[in-house]
This record gives sequence, structure tokens and C-alpha cells, in this order.
Amino acid sequence: MSKPIDLNGSRYDQDTYIGRAKHFFMLTNPMNIFATAEQLQEAKKIVETYQYSKRMPEGYNEDKLWSMKYLYDSAHHPDTGDKMFVLGRMAAQAPMNTLITGCMITFYKTTASTVFWQWFNQTFNAVVNYTNRSGTTPISKSQLLASYCCACGGALGTALFLNSKVKHMKPVYASMVPFAAVCGANFINIPMMRSNELIHGATVFAPDGTKIGESKNAARLGIFLVCVSRCFMAVPGMTLTPLATNYARRRGLFCNYPNGVLPFQLGLVGLCVLIATPLCCALFKQKATLSVTSLEPELQAIMKKRYPKAETVYFNKGL
Repeated sequence: MSKPIDLNGSRYDQDTYIGRAKHFFMLTNPMNIFATAEQLQEAKKIVETYQYSKRMPEGYNEDKLWSMKYLYDSAHHPDTGDKMFVLGRMAAQAPMNTLITGCMITFYKTTASTVFWQWFNQTFNAVVNYTNRSGTTPISKSQLLASYCCACGGALGTALFLNSKVKHMKPVYASMVPFAAVCGANFINIPMMRSNELIHGATVFAPDGTKIGESKNAARLGIFLVCVSRCFMAVPGMTLTPLATNYARRRGLFCNYPNGVLPFQLGLVGLCVLIATPLCCALFKQKATLSVTSLEPELQAIMKKRYPKAETVYFNKGL
């Protein structure tokens, strides 16, 4: 008899970058967002049935079983198991960011365009950040609204300030403003939309999977790592695309086809985002670790009493 497949983990080694990259290429596959409710329900049924019985469903093999597992994971929160809003799923990142990034680096010359696309981008980011937050602690509607307003305000303020500073610079520098604004906004939007974790802490687990408690230190680390990976995620599409477009303009590529700029940029952004999303999600383990000595004193005491030899705890850093 073959060894049962552990569907609680990943098909690929999460201790290596290559393994995590393969994992996220499967998880962020844009085709996953087109799965119907019936297909997601079937994936859930197959995964839960196998986890209970450890028997391969009829007509399935290991490859097909893992495909169902990744389809299920792409649409359900890893902590709560709840189905996530479709535009908040990581599988929606590539198509949505292609549209948003392409428009931000194309329509940046007027204040109205800058305000609209930065607002649109931060609204989308707020949805993604809230959907992929760590833990199960709910956030109140008033707190959610305040966080959203602060995140959008910070992003708009950053973009407008930078635009005012590059008015007399070369167009290629001005076209980099959206990237700088997005990076700055990430460090506002993500912590604000996940402020409940900063207030109450992220759930940490012992090496054997037992819940230890809520750690604010773990929440801060997880949110910082997500901010960093999101900034790296924006680098290819929002820096290479303006540079490539500027080079193409200087070479006269758009002289006879001025309307070709937007499709050119959307296509290049789409390629960059499709590759950068899984590669940057893989920069850090989603099942992050924190040393016991970095925990709050009360949690350290629990660990020393229950797991005296353990050096680290685990938590979901979010995406």
C-alpha cells in the first residue's frame, strides 16, 4: 500500500525557495478564479473525503488529487476555511494588477487620473489585504472603515506629493511615481487593514500544531514580511514597463501607432505580474516561524512549561 498523502501541507518542499515558488504558481494560477461554485464544492468534498478516509477517490490519482487541493486552497482561507471573496483571492492578483498597474503608469499626468487610479488600486489592495489577513479574529465595521480611509488617504497623499516633485523632470521619472506611491502605500494599507492583528495578535502554534495564544510580536513580523514581498511584487511591472515604454518611444515604435502604448504596457505588465506574483509570494514561508525568546513573556512562560525544548513557534503570516 502506498503512503497516504498529507494534504495538510504542500506538494512541494516549503523549506526551499523553489518549492515555495512551485506552490504559489499553482495557488495563484489566474484560471482558478473561473472555477464555478459547483467545482469548488466538488474540490472541497474530494479533499475532505480523502483527509478522513485516506483512500484515493475513484477515478483519481495523486496529480488529480493535488489539483483539487490547490483549487480548494485558492478559494478558501487557510485559517478559517471560509470561502474568500473572488477578487480578494491571490489568483485574482495577475489579471486585476495588470489592469490597475497598466492604467496607473499610463494615466499619471493629471491629478484626476492619479487620484482615481490610486484610489482604485488601494481599494483593491484593501480587499486583498483584508481577505488574506492572518487569524480568525473579526474586525468591526467601524474599524474596517477607518483603516480603509487611512490607507487610501496615505496612498493618495504619497502619490500627489511625489507628482508635485517630478513635474519638471523627464517623463520616465514621472512614470515611476506610481511605483513609489504603491510601495509607500503598502506600508500604510497592509498594517491598517490588518490592524486587528496588531491590536490582538496573530495566533501562534507549538511545533506539534497546538495553539499557544495570540502574539502581537508575531503579527508585526508577519505584516512586515507581507509588506516587503508586496513591494518586490510591484517592481517588475511598475519599473521595467515604464523603462521599456520610454525606450520604445525613443526608437520610434509608436510614431505610427500612438494608440499602441496602452496595449503594449498592459501586455508587458501582465507578463511581469504573472511571474512576479508567485515568485514574490514565495520569498518568505507562509507558515512563518518566530523564536520563543521573541514572544511576549506570558507566551514564553507557556512554551517553557509545555515545550521546554522547543525553540520556535509557528504562525500564518498571511499573503
